[in-house]
Parts: sequence; structure tokens; C-alpha cells
Amino acid sequence: MLGSSFAHNIAVSSLFPNDRVGMNEPVSIGFLAPLTGPVSSWGLPGLNGCQLWAEWLNRAGGILIGGRRYPLRIVSYDCGYDPERAMEGARHLVLTEQVRLLMMLGGDTFTPLRSFLTRNRVLTSTLLPSDLSPDTRYLIAPSEVHPVFNVTGVEWLAENEPQRRRVAMCSQKDALGLPSTATYRAAFETANLPVVKDILYDPQQTDVAAIVDPMLAERPDVLCWCTSYTPMVHAMTEYAYSAGFKGRILSCTLDHYQRVVERTSQDFMEGTIFQFPDFDDPKLARKAFFFNRPSEFFKEYNARYPGSWSAVSWEFVAILEIWHAAVEKVASVSPVSVLTTMKQMEPVTHAFGPARWWGEQMFGINNALIGDWPVVRIEEGRARIAEFRSVPDWLDRHEPRLRDHMKRLGQLWQQRIETGASPASLLARDAMI
Repeated sequence: MLGSSFAHNIAVSSLFPNDRVGMNEPVSIGFLAPLTGPVSSWGLPGLNGCQLWAEWLNRAGGILIGGRRYPLRIVSYDCGYDPERAMEGARHLVLTEQVRLLMMLGGDTFTPLRSFLTRNRVLTSTLLPSDLSPDTRYLIAPSEVHPVFNVTGVEWLAENEPQRRRVAMCSQKDALGLPSTATYRAAFETANLPVVKDILYDPQQTDVAAIVDPMLAERPDVLCWCTSYTPMVHAMTEYAYSAGFKGRILSCTLDHYQRVVERTSQDFMEGTIFQFPDFDDPKLARKAFFFNRPSEFFKEYNARYPGSWSAVSWEFVAILEIWHAAVEKVASVSPVSVLTTMKQMEPVTHAFGPARWWGEQMFGINNALIGDWPVVRIEEGRARIAEFRSVPDWLDRHEPRLRDHMKRLGQLWQQRIETGASPASLLARDAMI
């Protein structure tokens, strides 16, 4: 474990390139993501959160590197989820702006950049762990490892509501839906919950009845939307309500859940389980957490960018927090030095507390962070954390079974390389008004 004393930090930093900036020169972070167009809901809330975080840091004096403080600036480039524009943006941010960290959504926009970023040793982050492979040495997924954390919701449900046995599940056939389906299948299997209906639908599917009616026909106790996109989660939940469903709803995400409560009823939504909390949740204040003031961040974000809060709003900020801790530890902004320090910090702290690097069996490289993850329930119309559960503990017991289900759907890194498969284009994650 690395020590925390100033003297130790200086000693460690001498082992790495002394890549410091001038006294008044800011440290630049690149934000390469869709900021306009139909997929902007994957990028713009994240940029908003990063800008707010950077303001807070700069008001506190900036980033501390070797006893000196420097301002931080976020340099954004709108790629519109277009691979060619992403390549242009990466060249600009890396070669012209000389960013020290490149934050990306990933997926289709990362694939053409792989060689360029590796060749230039650009420390890059992604929100899609499926981008990871043995040849992406400088690519990390430190914010969330979708969809593995979803096992915590299933495990909590099985232990706390044992009367709910029969599960009907569905998700779309794309880069989010397929690994999510594999994960939920493994989680239900290990929890001894029978899946009575399992539907994979086309990402462009809009006929909600064609998906939900066959699920309801099996008289399930639980309807699981896996990682369906927010518009479909809303539409399917409202359809289940209108059809008189009385069981439990389980979903990876439930962005803008207040709209669903308004369009159904508080009673119907009571107990709905998903995985992303509001940041004013009382249990976050008592957790080892990457924000000193999560409630204040949540409040200021919503005041400045009303109606736009989602998981994306904090996921990129979580990456910045991890990078920031490593930079101040090693007293350098050299990407190689920072990555080395990240991997040596034991434990590194991710969004919800201590975590460890993982992923070799799934992605071919241990560049993803796993730790505790919250199980979130709707209680009296509000999202509230029911419990934090350990993803590493679940994997220690069940990783071979998860790997088996991933293999069946062609989601292991070896399979993606062999088939030349690339992630399918993402759809808007924002809800329909």
C-alpha cells in the first residue's frame, strides 16, 4: 500500500517522469462525448457535472502537484456519437490541447481511436467496460462496471422478498442489453429465482405491448427490464400499471423516476428496485464516498441544470475524483505515472467506497473497478438506498457462472475479437416527455 505522507509522495514521484505544468498553466482534461443530437443524454449531463466539480476544485485552490496548486479546466469536444468526429476530437484534445486525461462514453466512438490512444499512451476512461481488452492498456472503467453491479439488486430481492419467485425479464439486443441479460440470468440462477419468460427485443422496437403482454401472460411476481433504455423503462412500467400488474418492478436504471410515479401511482411504484440513488440520500452521508458533500452537489446541480440529473451526471465526476487522488499522490500528471499510481493504491476509492481492480476473466485486463454498490428502492415516491452490497463478494462466489452466461451471448472479450463485433449504436437514454 502506498503511504500518505508528503515525504513518501515526493519519494514515489521521483520514480516517474516529472511531468508538471507551469505555475499558471492549467491542467487540461478532455471530455469527448455526444453533447448534441439524439444521444446527447449520455454526454451533456456528464459535462455539466464535470464543470461543476472543476469549479468547486478551483475555488478550493486547484489541483495540488508537488506542493503547488494549478487550476483545472475541462476541454469538451462534441462528437455526436459519430466515429469520424470522435477521431477528429481525439486528435485535437490530445495533440493540440494536450489533455492529461481523456474521458469518453465509449462504444462506437472508442473503436476507431483504439490504436491512436494506445500509441500516444493517452489515459482514457470509458463508461462501457465492454471496450476493455488486453490491448487497451491505458483504457480504464473506474466509475461503474455495467452490468455486473446489477447482481446486488437481485440478491437483495431474493433475501428480503422471498415470496416473489417467478421472474419475467427483457432487454434489447445491443451493447448494453446483451451483457445485462447475461448478468441478470446469472444472478437469478444463483438466487434460485426461476425465469418464466426471457425476451430479447430489437433496440428499435416501440411496440411495448408485444414485449410486456407475453411476460404478463406467465403471471410473474417480478418484471425485470434489465438495462432497457429509459424511454422503454418508462413505457413498459406504465403499460404494466395499466394492465393491472401487482408485483415488483426491477430495473438497472430508472432515470427521471418521478415522471413514472406521476403517471402511475405512488402505491404501484412503492418498492421498485433499481441501482442509482439520488445524491441527497441520507445513507450517502454515512458512507465512505467520493464527494465530501454529495447532497450539496446534488442540490447545486439540479438548481443549475434542472430536469437533467441522471447517472451520467455523476459518473464522469467519479472518474475525475479517482484521477485527482492519483495525481496528488504521485505529484505528476503524466498519464503513465497516474495510471501506475491508480493501480498501486490499495484500496482505490470509487463512487461508493473502497474498490479493487478486476476484469481479466471478462475483459482480458484488470482495468475495471468493483466495490460496494447501492440497492435503491422507491419509498413514498422517493429513491432511497435500501442497502449497500458487495460486488466483489458476489463475484468471489459466482464469477464462473457469470462468465458462462456471458459466453453464451458472445460477450467475452475473446469472442468479440474473434467475430470482429463492435458495440451496437446506443440510443438516447433520456425519457420521453
